Amino acid sequence: MLKVAMLSKWHVHAEGYARAVRASGIAEVAAVWDDDPERGARFAASLACGYEPDLDALLAREDIDAVICDAPTAQHKDVLIRAARAGKHIFTEKALAPTVEECLEVKRAVEAAGVIFVISFPQLGGPVMQFARRMIAEGQFGRITMVRTRMAHGGVSGHWLPDYWFDKEDAGGGAMMDLGCHPMYLLASLCGAPVRVSGLFTSPLGKPVDENAVAIAEFADGVLGIAETSFDSYNSPTTLEIYGTEGTLIAHGDDDVRFASHHISSAVKGFIKPTLSAPQPAPLTQFLDACANGTEPPRELGLDAAITLTELLESAYLSSETSRIVCC
Repeated sequence: MLKVAMLSKWHVHAEGYARAVRASGIAEVAAVWDDDPERGARFAASLACGYEPDLDALLAREDIDAVICDAPTAQHKDVLIRAARAGKHIFTEKALAPTVEECLEVKRAVEAAGVIFVISFPQLGGPVMQFARRMIAEGQFGRITMVRTRMAHGGVSGHWLPDYWFDKEDAGGGAMMDLGCHPMYLLASLCGAPVRVSGLFTSPLGKPVDENAVAIAEFADGVLGIAETSFDSYNSPTTLEIYGTEGTLIAHGDDDVRFASHHISSAVKGFIKPTLSAPQPAPLTQFLDACANGTEPPRELGLDAAITLTELLESAYLSSETSRIVCC
């Protein structure tokens, strides 16, 4: 049975990850660390395990095989490097770190230690993305020219995100650094590394970080990508649109999906409703399986993909702050 340590309960996904570990059948939560002793002790009590206030003491324990990092984004570099040097396998919440320079430090530490690393990019395994990539591989889009992605919710307008979520010093940013990671890594997965990036971020409801954000990126061969996110949106569907010279995909969630291609003669009014596959296992499940079986996790959940996401994020924030396009 794998022994997993939860590193902080700062992130809103920490409880869900802990439940997933306990439900996995191959791992258990053995300990909790948090830089907030009261928060950490409560979390540990809820999981019926011990709380350790000293991170290095926890990482030195031989009975800990892996860690799940839900610390503030600004702490990731320090926490993850220490975990890697202690020989612990690493699962981390996105983003890997606020800057590419920090990400590269983490990468060097992880590779030097030879530990398994997985970042939480759950949308990559969704049914729509699986279908889109299959159609791309088959040439159904022709040459792709534009991709638009959107993920938004009412965390600010609905008053359900915790106040500490808007502390830039800890979080590294606002909506784009949090929820916006999903549309950004989808763009990177579909389009590759960015060439130049433009960002425009606003805070309509007055939070000290961005609540409403749009980034536009140019990729190789002139492909344009648009990533949208918001904490101020009511009932906004997760959206993926892919436009090519010979095909178009328009998806709002997994239920409202339309696809058209020059190569499909059976389309009704130009579009078909495709049959979608089941979602792939969650990144955390894939991480636990890799640790238990000594196998390699998917590259799309690895360090290089994590660094490309941060490159997009860092460039978009710099663009919004300076009102200029940032070359990558």
